[in-house]
Amino acid sequence: MKKTAYIRVGTSYYKIVAMPTIAGNFNELLSPWNIETLRQDHGKGFVGSIKKYEGFTCIPSHRDFKQVHHGFYNTYAPLSYSPKPGGIDHSLQFLKHIFADQYELGRDYLQLLYTKPIQMLPILCLVSKERVTGKTTFLKWLKAIFESNLTYLTNDSFSSQFNADWTNKLLICIDEVLFNREELTERIKYLSTTDFNKLEAKGKDKREMEFFGKFILCSNNEDNFIKIDSEETRFWVLKVPTLKNEATHFLEHLKTEIPAFINYLQQRELATTHKTRMWFSPEQLRTDALENLMQNNRNRVEKELASVMLDAMETFELEEVAICLIDALQILNRTRVKTDLTQLRKILKKDWNLSNQDNSLKYQKIIMWQEGGLGMIDAKGRYYTVKKSFLLQQFQEDLN
Repeated sequence: MKKTAYIRVGTSYYKIVAMPTIAGNFNELLSPWNIETLRQDHGKGFVGSIKKYEGFTCIPSHRDFKQVHHGFYNTYAPLSYSPKPGGIDHSLQFLKHIFADQYELGRDYLQLLYTKPIQMLPILCLVSKERVTGKTTFLKWLKAIFESNLTYLTNDSFSSQFNADWTNKLLICIDEVLFNREELTERIKYLSTTDFNKLEAKGKDKREMEFFGKFILCSNNEDNFIKIDSEETRFWVLKVPTLKNEATHFLEHLKTEIPAFINYLQQRELATTHKTRMWFSPEQLRTDALENLMQNNRNRVEKELASVMLDAMETFELEEVAICLIDALQILNRTRVKTDLTQLRKILKKDWNLSNQDNSLKYQKIIMWQEGGLGMIDAKGRYYTVKKSFLLQQFQEDLN
């Protein structure tokens, strides 16, 4: 059905325009329109015939899309493709390449995006040091499927306070991501599990709106493109291998299969069940790539402290050492690693799950001489006991 060329939302007028793209498609846009221009182009009586809406809303749906909800104009973009039976060999082959051993979870992820767009899903991260892996092709394929409901961001645009261009999208994709500030990590973690977000545009007041966006991050940095701790459950990190055969027109093959592929998504049965708020359980999302990221994200203070204690154990042939918070602070100050007692207490108690002595007792204190060597002296305090086996298990790869 052909849509009305003009609409009035609240007290403002808009023209529905179809903007052509390089690929030969059209993106529907709402362009603000002047009432005087309407009268000049179509006469005074035309304005009264324009369809009126109370305001804007954004309600995602792919199988039963409605343009109007209780008098409000839906800004979510309907998909161009309709489901049709057909072959999807290229699509399934590509999914096997991207998700490998987690192929079933990958199919469920895409099926949930299509059939349950408001369902929270994990932050999908595709990483690889190698080139020609298909990460960018995967994003382009999703863009072809979900069209205007997917947007690309850069690191800078995600860190900007203005978010009107992406806060009502289904998929927010960031290529070549590198979040080296902790606040960016915290922001994306919050957004991945919230139902609401503050929409902010230049020159306009903030307003709260429902948020259903899912994030996909791509990076060539496998080790530390984002800072996460060992207890994080919101990230699904996959290392994507190099494509064995680089097919020049592979994306075009994927696009031609889209009607059959979305038909497949709405027909197949999910292989997983709803276990957590992000559908999948942490155990299902645990990968070697995630373990590697966690291992490399241990902060410098923790690594340096572990290194000093292991050096002391090897120097004095010990299987465990005793250390108080002030001892650790003095040693790390000597190595010029900045820290404080609060951070050290968190490392020993929360991250390493250790408990100090209830009373002040005698122990052998590790010290660092002015010339840089390590020594042991008698001391008294409420020390923590750190075992060599624990440090080797947790930090051996970092300290090699």
